[in-house]
Amino acid sequence: MRPADWAARPRERAIKAEVTSPLAARPYDLRHSGITLSLNAGVPAPEVARRAGHGVAVLLRVYAGCIDGHEQLWNHRMDEALAAGAES
Repeated sequence: MRPADWAARPRERAIKAEVTSPLAARPYDLRHSGITLSLNAGVPAPEVARRAGHGVAVLLRVYAGCIDGHEQLWNHRMDEALAAGAES
């Protein structure tokens, strides 16, 4: 089988346990999870967009609601920036 054929038919190459797994129901869910994980890990949106093959505007429109749990981190960083500005 040529590499192009293999890439076009990955489910035919998967073992039965992989094909019947809930993870294989919608492979897009894995992509969505990876993008969400990257954004929540703090990877800058332009880098996540580049890796996902999106523009930043599309990425943020689709995934902005998935970014969660960073309020304290961002508030701390803004406080530090304001304090540094006041010192100079």
